[in-house]
Amino acid sequence: MIIDLRSDTVTKPSEAMLEAMMKAPVGDDVFNEDPAINELEAYAAEMFGKESALYCPSGTMTNQIAIKIHTQPGDELICDVNSHIYNYEGGGISFNSGVQAKLVHGEEGRLSAGLIEGFINPDLDWLTRTSLVSLENTVNRAGGSYYTLERIKPISELCKSKGLALHLDGARLFNALVETKESPKEIGKYFDTISICLSKGLGAPVGSLLLGTKEQIKKGRKVRKVFGGGMRQAGFLAAAGLYALKNNVERLSEDHKKARVLENALQETSYVDSILPVYTNIIIFNLKKDKYTGEAFEKKLAENNIKIAAFGKQTIRMVTHLDFTDEMLAQTVKVLKQL
Repeated sequence: MIIDLRSDTVTKPSEAMLEAMMKAPVGDDVFNEDPAINELEAYAAEMFGKESALYCPSGTMTNQIAIKIHTQPGDELICDVNSHIYNYEGGGISFNSGVQAKLVHGEEGRLSAGLIEGFINPDLDWLTRTSLVSLENTVNRAGGSYYTLERIKPISELCKSKGLALHLDGARLFNALVETKESPKEIGKYFDTISICLSKGLGAPVGSLLLGTKEQIKKGRKVRKVFGGGMRQAGFLAAAGLYALKNNVERLSEDHKKARVLENALQETSYVDSILPVYTNIIIFNLKKDKYTGEAFEKKLAENNIKIAAFGKQTIRMVTHLDFTDEMLAQTVKVLKQL
C-alpha cells in the first residue's frame, strides 16, 4: 500500500467519475461547441452568481488570465507574500502581463482591508499604478488558512472605492466554504473574478475555471488562446469537473478531520518543533534541527511507503484528499509515532 500525501492533486477518478467522462457529449470548444464544457461553465457560473465562466487546463492559467485582463503593463498588484500567483506560477505576473507584485505580510497568509489600504499607490507620475488585489483562499503556504465573508467584505468595499479589481485565487475555495458554511453565491458577489480548481480536493483529473462577467470571459478566451489553452474535444475532462462539483464538495470535511488526526499524532512526537494551525486539509510542520532535515524525513517516510513533500530545509507539508482512506490514516499515524 502506497500512501501519497504530497498533494490533493494525486487523486484518481472514481468509477462514477470515469463513467460520466465516457458518456460526455463533446464538440470543438474553440468554436464554443463542446456541450460538456458549456454545461460545466454554465453550472459553475450559476453556482457563484456570475455571468460567465471559462474552462482552462490549470489554475495557474486561470489566475494568469485574470491578471492579464485586469491590468496593463507597468501596473502593480497587491498580494500576500505567501500567494501562489507569486511563488508558484513561474514568474507569470511579470512574464505574461508585465506587472509587478507588491508583497504584503498578512496574518497567516490573509490580508485585511487595513493592510491593503496602506499599500495602494497614490496617483503620481513616478509611481506604479495599483490596479489589482489578489487573495488566495485557502492559503496553501499558510497551512490552509481561510477567509470568512466578514473579512472579505471590507476588502471588496475598499477595492471598489479605490477603483481596483479584486481577484480570488480559489484553488481550494470549497475547502474554505465547507468550514465557514458560507455559500458560493455569497462569496461570488464580492469578487470581480474567481478561479476555482477542479483537480485538487474535488478529485477531477484536470481543469480549473475562471468566473466573471461576460465581457471579462470574452477577453479571457482570447488570452487563453494566446497562452495555448484553447482545447478541442475537452468535454471528456469537463465532465469530470462537473461530476466533482456536484458530488465531491461536502465530503471535503472528511479530509479536514483526517488532517486534524495527523496534527494530533505529530504533536505527540519528539521530532516536531512546531505545527501551523490546521484549518482544512493541509498540515505544515517544522522539524527539530537535531532530529531530521526535510529531505531526510521525506526519505524516511518513503521507506515506509508514505510519500510527502519537503516544503523547506526543516519544513514538511502533508495534504489529505479523497483517496486517503481510513486504513491509510491509521498506518500513517502508526509510522509517525514509531519514528
